Amino acid sequence: MKVNTVYFFIALLFSCPSFGADEPSVPSLSTISRLAIAAIENKIEAPSDARVNITPQSLDTRVSPPACSSALSVEVASDRAIGRNNTVKVSCETPELQYPWQIYISVRVDILYPVVVATQTLGPGDLIDAEQVTLAYVEQSNLRGQQFDDPAQVTGTRVKRRIAANQTLFSSNLCFVCKGDMVSIFARTANFEIKTIGEALRDGNLGDRIQVRNSNSQKMVDANVIGIGAVEVRM
Repeated sequence: MKVNTVYFFIALLFSCPSFGADEPSVPSLSTISRLAIAAIENKIEAPSDARVNITPQSLDTRVSPPACSSALSVEVASDRAIGRNNTVKVSCETPELQYPWQIYISVRVDILYPVVVATQTLGPGDLIDAEQVTLAYVEQSNLRGQQFDDPAQVTGTRVKRRIAANQTLFSSNLCFVCKGDMVSIFARTANFEIKTIGEALRDGNLGDRIQVRNSNSQKMVDANVIGIGAVEVRM
């Protein structure tokens, strides 16, 4: 990706510092790139556990900006929050210049989050063990669903849909309680707890409300999934 060179050429053709300017210098392209990165860093908001990769576009080394005898001004060219694609304006406002110059640089931002991914291909019906999952950093645009940040959260769950190696595990691809499974049914109050067993009548993940059949009474009840193979009935 190349920088928009229009601003460079305008500066080269129509501007030059006066002889009275204090030691005008030509800013290097690496300096301009570092300023663009700093502008993004000052504005971006990201969780402490995320990794942030900031990549300015490659500047055309065949073109150099004009000399500038004042500090370069740099700002993000939009008031919106930092996204994946951003524009930074770098400019020289030296008073001695008849035509102060400015350039716009595209800056890409990748925010990666630690999430659970498969270490090998998993097929429908597989029970996940600790060796089959690990943590990896994944760019946020690829996280479109409920994911997990600890391998222990999914160890023991059953796979509903094929999951390729290195693919993120989403709750929609798993079931903490699967249809037909025997589950522990808990009924709790502030003073006591009752536990029995039953059969799940549909798939469910953490927090889902599903129907289960009490194996003792054969009654069907609504219960919330609270863990792997466990549901809770509200009292």
